[in-house]
Amino acid sequence: MHSRFALISLLSTLGLASPAANMKMKPRDLLPRLPDPGVVITQCASPGMLALAYDDGPYQYTSALVDILDAAGAKATFFFTGTLYGCIYNQASAVQKAYQSGHQIASHTWTHPQNFGSMSGDQITQEMQQLEQALANIIGVKPAYMRPPYLATGGSVLPTLGSLGYKVITNDVDSGDWNGNSVSQSQQAFQQAGTGGNGHIPLMHETYDTTVNQLTPWLIDWAASNGLRLVTVAECLGDASGAYSETGLPGNGQNSC
Repeated sequence: MHSRFALISLLSTLGLASPAANMKMKPRDLLPRLPDPGVVITQCASPGMLALAYDDGPYQYTSALVDILDAAGAKATFFFTGTLYGCIYNQASAVQKAYQSGHQIASHTWTHPQNFGSMSGDQITQEMQQLEQALANIIGVKPAYMRPPYLATGGSVLPTLGSLGYKVITNDVDSGDWNGNSVSQSQQAFQQAGTGGNGHIPLMHETYDTTVNQLTPWLIDWAASNGLRLVTVAECLGDASGAYSETGLPGNGQNSC
């Protein structure tokens, strides 16, 4: 009984709630809130961070991008596909390099379907599981994060991804590289977004030379000059240990698409 009143007194002193409310609180209510599967997340959970995030790889620039990031001590998230720009197995060494360098590997589906938002739950599941198996074969993990192709979250997308345990990422800054924006236009998008408030999760694509070799170095300098840490999406959401739902997965011997 004494310990109970001592806990209530401590919580009241910390200003968490009134004693009456604290008596109803559960232990999980006092823990940091981690991302929920199947819920759209657009930005970081705290200020002072920038989560560089690249879609549509692996591609011919993946290895060079990892080198640029590593040289700056920056971490990023790669939303990989299985077959969008050739078979993922043909870029297995680049995928392994990114993973071994401590960057987050996440899913962008197997084929990057244009109709992702209107696909059935079974079709979405197949898209996700095919990439899961490829990543198990290449790096031995199953990602817990994904970004939907074309940022489509309607129809069966969120319920299905939630049932599969995926944390769904979109963005709050668009570099516009996919739409032909110049590097200076992309830079302006970040400057307009600013460095206040919670950290940004941008939409960028590693399939553009200018994004890899011009925009990324500029972002590294921009972050440094504004005191921002360059982290993975999982870390910027306070979920650094939750980037993968399974590790040490056995492969099935497949090495082609």
